[in-house]
Amino acid sequence: MAAISASLVKELRERTGLGMMECKKALTEAEGDIERAIEDLRKNSGLKAAKKAGRTAAEGAILTRVAADGSYGAMLEVNSETDFVSRDDNFKSFADKVLAKVFEAKSEDIAAIMDGELEDARNQLVQKIGENISVRRAVIVDAPEGGVVGAYVHGDRIGVLTVLKGGNAEVAKDIAMHVAAINPVVARPEEMPQEQLDQEKAIILAQPDMAGKPSEIAEKMVQGRLKKYLAENSLTEQPFVKDPNQSVAEYAKTAGGEVVGFTRFEVGEGIEKEEVDFAKEVMEQARR
Repeated sequence: MAAISASLVKELRERTGLGMMECKKALTEAEGDIERAIEDLRKNSGLKAAKKAGRTAAEGAILTRVAADGSYGAMLEVNSETDFVSRDDNFKSFADKVLAKVFEAKSEDIAAIMDGELEDARNQLVQKIGENISVRRAVIVDAPEGGVVGAYVHGDRIGVLTVLKGGNAEVAKDIAMHVAAINPVVARPEEMPQEQLDQEKAIILAQPDMAGKPSEIAEKMVQGRLKKYLAENSLTEQPFVKDPNQSVAEYAKTAGGEVVGFTRFEVGEGIEKEEVDFAKEVMEQARR
């Protein structure tokens, strides 16, 4: 019997999208012949999962979970090809199981989380539903001593975890809701990347009303507009969405809290979606 190397199993997994154990079994039965293993897999339900593996999964759901004492929280993004599938009970059940393991293990390592039973469950779900399902990313956030983590999910598509020093769970959740709605760039003005400030400064200097201004006046105008930019894009400085008469920092302070940071996930952000010309697709099928 031919020896089945880890690299051979890895190659078959990459080419088919199937689980490690299924690939190893197929290679063993094919005596190490990867092309024969693929051919054999085409004769069973594994083919459906392999066919779907290359499709873009840019829909899906965001899930969160926070410890009862507020000491830490987890957030997860699981993707599907269509929003219809993301509302399916089987999809939701699978996503809940993955979140539970992320939360219990306090791990952001998707490969380690999915290895074994969860990867097999994903493949079975792909076969059952007929769409590619992928577990994209997870994050674990910890509260400082005496602090709290808050969570908010809007329509399964936007999720936020906030971290406060002091405060309470209700305030942390309210601020998470604010982040979901307003989408600040950073938590505090001093956290804004210099590269982004330089880019904004270049934009300000290129504006028509800056033309011909003496350098000292132009610099004052630039600094004033950068200050406004920082206030508009920093969580702590933004008017609180539930009460615009106070900033987010002021709202947190009313409960004895201070904003430490936040993490915001939005379904499919950063994924290049495939543009499908359905009319062309129908015409091509008709020609066949």
